[in-house]
Amino acid sequence: MKRLLVVVATLLISSIISLANAPADAARPPRVPKAPSDACGPQLLKSDGTAWTCTFNDEFNGNSLDRTKWVPQTLGFSTGTAQAYACYLDDAGNVSVSGGALNLTVRKLARPVPCTSNPALAPSVYTSGMVSTYHLFSQQYGRFEARVKVAATRYPGLQESFWLWPDDRVGSSTYWPAAGEIDIVETYSAYPDLGIPFLHYTANDNGGPIPGTNTAWSCAVTRGVWNTYALEWTPTQLKISINDKVCLVNTSEDPAFQKPYIAAFTQALGGAGNAYDGRAPLPASMNIDYFHVWR
Repeated sequence: MKRLLVVVATLLISSIISLANAPADAARPPRVPKAPSDACGPQLLKSDGTAWTCTFNDEFNGNSLDRTKWVPQTLGFSTGTAQAYACYLDDAGNVSVSGGALNLTVRKLARPVPCTSNPALAPSVYTSGMVSTYHLFSQQYGRFEARVKVAATRYPGLQESFWLWPDDRVGSSTYWPAAGEIDIVETYSAYPDLGIPFLHYTANDNGGPIPGTNTAWSCAVTRGVWNTYALEWTPTQLKISINDKVCLVNTSEDPAFQKPYIAAFTQALGGAGNAYDGRAPLPASMNIDYFHVWR
């Protein structure tokens, strides 16, 4: 019996010594492989199970606009009404990067300034910001996604857009609206609980809005908080989602959607039905947390 106890004790001591001398990793749980990722973050899968490939990414983590990716709008555009219109400036007060976001701001100045973005108009006290990937990046088909926050107000006058426009470096025999436009989302402060997608195509623009075909009026958003907007675009379908809810599916296969498009973000003053009447607080900003594109 004593000999048996000695043998057991010897075995226990040997086991303790072995554990003490074992590599530290031996006591750790097995490592779980990290999920695949690329420049756009965790890798996303298409409906067929294959992976999307990141083709464009801006997280806006610096302190200035990356002008190898973005062009501030300074020509051809103004927004609003005859009584209150905003002209686009390439100015730090209207286009800036800070706090991890691109900030496009509409503001009211103490004195009118020339409307260089639309010289046909008189000087205005309202200026705003818009950027696009004009002649820097365009893509035909893929997934386009942005996380956006707009000013929290229920008063009319503010309009924001995340949209795509045909790349003019590709020849076209048609003009807008037949040439196409993809408004992934437009938000209007007069309708503060809606994010509205709109697809423009055909010579008469489909005769106007047709919910379920070229627009949707049932996609809930909340102003003043972050919302995520996405377009998945294939040769046979455009699918627009807001906060992971599918809002619009278009299967027209129209020629307008068979060419590369640039991307744009616009902070605007509103027009008919959403005209600025002085009550919405200014300055007001559209903040873009990130913009990702995959193929």
